[in-house]
Formats: sequence, C-alpha cells, structure tokens
Amino acid sequence: MENIRNFCIIAHIDHGKSTLADRFLEITGTIEKREMTHGQMLDMMDLEQERGITIKLQPVRMEYQGYILNLIDTPGHVDFSYEVSRSLAACEGAILVVDATQGIQAQTLANLYMALGHDLKIIPVINKIDLPAAEVNRVKDEIENTLAISRDEVIEVSAKTGHHIPELLRAVIDRVPSPTGGGLRKQLAITNDDETKALIFDSKYDSYRGVVAYVRVVSGSFKKGDKVRLINTKTDMEVNEVGYFKPKYKPADILLPGEVGYIVTGLKSVHEASVGDTIWKGALVETQNFASLPTAPTALPGYKKVLPMVYAGIYCIDSNDFPYLRDSLEKLSLNDASLTYEPDHSPALGSGFRCGFLGLLHMDIIQERFEREYDLKLIMTAPSVSYEVTLQKGAVERISDPSRMPDPSYINTIAEPWVKVEIVTPKNSVGAIMKLVQGKRGIYKNLTYLDTERALLLFEMPLATVIIDFHDSLKNVSSGYASMNYEFIAYRTEDLVKLDFLIAGDLVESLSFMCHRTEAQSMGAQIAKKLKEVIPKAQFAIAIQAAIGGKVVARETISAFRKDVTGYLYGGDITRKRKLLEKQKKGKQRMKAMGKVNLPQEAFQVILKKD
Repeated sequence: MENIRNFCIIAHIDHGKSTLADRFLEITGTIEKREMTHGQMLDMMDLEQERGITIKLQPVRMEYQGYILNLIDTPGHVDFSYEVSRSLAACEGAILVVDATQGIQAQTLANLYMALGHDLKIIPVINKIDLPAAEVNRVKDEIENTLAISRDEVIEVSAKTGHHIPELLRAVIDRVPSPTGGGLRKQLAITNDDETKALIFDSKYDSYRGVVAYVRVVSGSFKKGDKVRLINTKTDMEVNEVGYFKPKYKPADILLPGEVGYIVTGLKSVHEASVGDTIWKGALVETQNFASLPTAPTALPGYKKVLPMVYAGIYCIDSNDFPYLRDSLEKLSLNDASLTYEPDHSPALGSGFRCGFLGLLHMDIIQERFEREYDLKLIMTAPSVSYEVTLQKGAVERISDPSRMPDPSYINTIAEPWVKVEIVTPKNSVGAIMKLVQGKRGIYKNLTYLDTERALLLFEMPLATVIIDFHDSLKNVSSGYASMNYEFIAYRTEDLVKLDFLIAGDLVESLSFMCHRTEAQSMGAQIAKKLKEVIPKAQFAIAIQAAIGGKVVARETISAFRKDVTGYLYGGDITRKRKLLEKQKKGKQRMKAMGKVNLPQEAFQVILKKD
C-alpha cells in the first residue's frame, strides 16, 4: 500500500477540474493522446460535455514514476454533495482547484470544508495562469487569508497547456499519505485484516452484469467467487468479477487493501448497493452462513439514505406515450438510486408520475434525458419541496405534493425545510443581495470580506424560495458575478397555506403550491396575471382565480372570442340583430358550462417565475 495514492479533484463549476484530469491521463499514459478525441475524457455523458459540468463521478487508475495514483473526478454541483462526500471518504488527499481569473467561489469553500471534515491533505492549485486576465498573486492572497493555507504550498498550473502538471503529480506523491497512514483506516484504527471491508462510493447498473459497485478497499482483499454481504441493506451475494478503471473496466485477479476498483455484484437494482454502504467478508464466511455469525459486522461510517429535496410531476403531452414514460423511468432509476417516483393522476394533465430529485439541476438532467434518450415530450409541473405536517391528533406526515395536503382543520402545524446559503459576491452587490434575500424570507447571519473587492455572505432561507428562481435573480442583481452554495439545516414551523388555482371554475391541482400566508394574496395576483397571458382565448370567457381553501384572493378574466353574427344583415328591424345576439349569448353560456381549457406548458412554467 505504500506506493498507492488515492486523491480527488474538487473545484467550483468551470474552474478547469475536468481539463486538469485530461492532462493527468495524458502525461501518465493512461490514455494515448491519439485516443483523446475530445476534452473532458472522464465526462462520459454527452450532457456533461455540452454543459461543461461533471454530473457523474468517474474513477481512474494511473501509474506514474512507480506509484499507483487513483483519481476520483467528482461532481461539482451542490445537488450531488452526498456523492462527493462518499468520494472524499475513499481518498487521503484532494486537489483544490481555483480559477486564476475568478478566485474563490462559494462551491470552492463548500468542497474545502467537506474535504477538511474527512481529514484529507489539501493541495491548493491555481489554474488558468496562461489567460491574460489571470491574477495569480491576488488569488494566492485569497487562498492564504480565507482558507488559511500558506501561499508557498500553492502550485500554479495551466491545465490547457500542461504547464507544471508533472510538478503537480509529484506533489500528489510527496504530500498525500498512503492508505496505511490516513483515510478510513486511520479513522477506524483497523488492525484486523481478517475482516474484509470496502466502502461503496458509487454504483452503476450494467444491462449484462447487473450492478457494478465502485469501491475503496479498507481492509482485507476481494476476489472473484467471494461470498460477501452488504451490511446496511443486508443483502448477500457472490462476487462475479473485480477490477479497476483505466478508465474503462479492466478485470483483475484481486483487489488489495487501499485500492480503488469495482466489484460486479450481479444485483438487479442500485438500491440494493447504495452509495455509502459497506461490503463485508468475515473470517468465517467460507464455512459459515451469515445468519449464524456470533456478532453482527459493523458498517463503515457515513452511510445514509439519500432523500429527495425537490419534487415535481411529470406528464406526457400525448397520453399514448404514458407506457413509454413508465418504462423509461424504470430504466433511469436502475442507474440512479436518488430518483424516486410514484404514479400520479391530474384531471387537467392525465396520468403521470410524481418524482423526487436531489435538486433543480438533477431534475433538469432527468427531463433532458427523457427527451433525448427516449424521445418523450413532457410537461413538468413547478418544483416543490416536502413539508412535515403535524396533525391535530399528533401524527406527523411528510407531504411533497401540495394537492395532497390535508384539510386545514386537521392540521396543527406545517414545517418546511430551511437551508444555510453561502454567497460570494463583489462588494458593490452586497446591498442588492441583502434586499433580494429579505424578500425571500431569508435571515441574515454573517458578512466576511475575502479581500478588498469581494465578500462572503451567510444567510438562512426556506428551501422553497431558493429552488424556484433565486439563482437567476442573484445573477441579475450581481451582474453575473455572484456564486452560491446551500446546505440543508432543519425543518422549521412556519405559517404556511396552500394556494390553489381555478381555471374556468375547475381546480387545477398541478398549479397548487405552498407559500407563506403573508405572501399569498400578492403571489396569487401575480401568477393569475401571468396565466392570463399564456392561456389561449376560447369561445367563452375564462375565469382565473387564486384561492386559499374556499376564499378567492385574486382573479383575472380572459375575454371570449366574439364572432360577428350580425355582419351579413343589410337592413330590416333591429329585433333581428337582437335575436341573433341573444342566441349567441345563450350558446356562450352553454360553452362556458361544458367547455374545457387546455393548459399549455407555459402555464406551469410561470410558477417558476413568481417575481
């Protein structure tokens, strides 16, 4: 294990993390230069390459100067923070990349604190030093003052040109401890190698081999044919294959202590091999059944069941596509344990599913994969969060769909999720951001100046106000320079109500959402006005009403088309015109009683823009 180095790269979005990984692969000869047909080789999905962000982590094993370097390229977005935390748990070191033109951003700080929490050796790197706008000395000062890391430890590189990349690889070998001196073994003080354990930091479903678990071996070794147990899910299985990443699967005879690799489990769902679970093989496993073991094995720390933070309804524009939607959801969930779904039905939208996501980016990715990979045209309702509802009898229910909220007479209290929000911004935008956050029911906590030009703001806010349009508003008031990161705190009791919308007298449950009582009337009026603009006219007048329970708090009316039924008359008694107009009026009344309004996708998108 002395010649093994396990490390990851952490950075804010677009600071050059994936490009740096490309240079590592090229210099170590892991991938031939002629095979590098595009940038960001570890970003396997088309969406990742198009958007320039890492969505799915990817490990790779490199060999350099007699050392084995296991790199884990982690996602950079807050939605995947748990996946990042398990990747950090599989490492002993982390390269912290900071853009020479942008400096420290919110996600930089969040990732650093997470890495320090896992006791990792941090190697600070300033990237993009070849750009004309690079301010290396200023960024070094930021790193020293904000992160308390000496400027002498900082390595200046250009991932694009390869400048100083060999020196960075040498720093990884010299500074990052081997698996014997750090990481999970150090935390647990494991000395008994007869008990074999490995941490699952990711898992992927393969159509031919079942679930492939990405693991870091903590103690002992694994080989094909071993009988093992997943401790948290209590699943027993036999190892079908082991190996490591180059970056494609490369089978091996055995996985040794300290190594990062994969184990083919043969399981049929990633829910059975969840991220953070422990693969265990006891000393008596070959001769004894798991059920008869004298003591239960202890799992490695850090496992938790990932719960969705954002919920939305998904419906097909063409109702005939519903079977394809169901099949595609089943296939996507095979590879994504964090995606949850249950059948749902809306009178306005038909049959669909209520889905849970880690965040807005996760939701956006899933929707785009539906449209690209399965050619489905979908309507997605406005995202919402889950609420903890305490009933009068004392029972507590967690409800993610506002349409399923109990009658107010049965409710004692409603609690909503709150998050800690960190915002890094130029100092001249501080006042505008404070005003923006106060308008979102945020609570100011702290202000720290990173240098003479930039500040770090700390707030506490309801998650529901963050996921809707806060990021866009933040970019607007800061001219695009502010960055943010948020972290869940707890559920807090608030005075919340369900705001319903009635279109032509019919309740459209898919438009309902929860809001604070003091904001209900103004928000109802704003959304009713926007719905008036996007709902097409009909042959009858359409009433748009916002209501809390049975009380209407706002109303707009879409006027009807009017056909000129008297245009062909060229004379005669006025009673002829009155007769035709009266007949038209009665016809419109019948249409109003029987007519239905078809809501376009834009009607649900206006909920995303409440301001």
